[in-house]
Amino acid sequence: MSIEARKPPPQIALKIRRVLGGKTGWNGIAVQFAFAAILGWIAYEIVSNARANLENQHIAAGFGFLANNAGFDVNQTLISYTGSDTFLRVFLVGLLNTLVVSVVGIVFATLIGFIVALCRLSPNWLLARIGEIYVEIIRNLPLLFQILFWYLAVLAALPNPRQSISLLGIAFVSNRGLVIPRPIGESGFEAFLAVLALGIVASVALRIHARRALFERGQVIRIWPYMLGLLFGLPLVTMLVAGLPFSFELPQLKGFNFAGGSRIIPEFVALTLALSTYTAAFIAEIVRAGILSVHSGQMEAGSSLGLSRGTTLRLVVVPQAMRVIVPPLTNQYLNLTKNSSLAVAIGYPDLVSVFAGTSLSQTGQAIEIIAMTMGVYLLISLITSAVMSVYGWRVSRSLGA
Repeated sequence: MSIEARKPPPQIALKIRRVLGGKTGWNGIAVQFAFAAILGWIAYEIVSNARANLENQHIAAGFGFLANNAGFDVNQTLISYTGSDTFLRVFLVGLLNTLVVSVVGIVFATLIGFIVALCRLSPNWLLARIGEIYVEIIRNLPLLFQILFWYLAVLAALPNPRQSISLLGIAFVSNRGLVIPRPIGESGFEAFLAVLALGIVASVALRIHARRALFERGQVIRIWPYMLGLLFGLPLVTMLVAGLPFSFELPQLKGFNFAGGSRIIPEFVALTLALSTYTAAFIAEIVRAGILSVHSGQMEAGSSLGLSRGTTLRLVVVPQAMRVIVPPLTNQYLNLTKNSSLAVAIGYPDLVSVFAGTSLSQTGQAIEIIAMTMGVYLLISLITSAVMSVYGWRVSRSLGA
């Protein structure tokens, strides 16, 4: 067979050239190789420069520093921690603090956002104007300003612990935070928690069954007496039979501060309030737009069936609007989680403050610490997006989309 016979047909060669180089052909391939070479050279220079700087500062690369003692305290820890613990423990403490302020902020932002959205859509003129003023003011003020406002202008203005505000004599509010009784588990505490968990699971299953019966057969099942018995009656019976499974350690003023009890630091309160109210303003507009996207005939159909406005919104309009609400709502949840890194401005010990801040300044392991912090926020964002995507898929599936 001749050489000419082994050559690919012109059409195939043209397709190969277009696949590799696009419409520009071989010139496009050359440009791509040149661009890749430039990126490789830039990456090599960055790595070489970082390695040289680490050698000049006598800093060993790697994650071995995580086993070293941190040597500093953290004012809010959800797990046991002392200054003699390792930097890995600091990482876990900061991560948990970030997660708890994000989860609490998301819950409150969602509740406030839905309430404000319903106020804006209310036929009551005063409620609608209050909701509009809230949205226009809150979402147009910088988040950092709102965090500092809650922390410096509101919480810092509270009295000191000796003149603290007493709540029924068992909880106290001061510029050091909120001090509440701390529950201490006694014998039978594990059984009490198991019964409580069983009641919660049974209540959720009962609600799912009632909603399925409503939407599939039109059957209305009154479940609130059963849920009340499962959530409160069952644990109460357990306590009457087995005795009180826990006791409370009450806070007591000793010197210039309180001893005992559990303390919610003002940094956490300020950050949670600012994140919740700020994000709620955006969620309110998302919910309002989602409800308005549902045809007005749905409200009229609910009224013709004798349903109240609230029942029609809850059972007819909002479930249809969720298909429109969920995607932008996911973005707001992601924004809230990332905005929690502004906690460093008021000293709340989140991941950025205690790990990417204090730990980095003590160890000098900038590359490793920044990489771990970036990875954590990326993972949180991906998990949040995945959960909301599954929820959005279930909403669309239930609506027959």
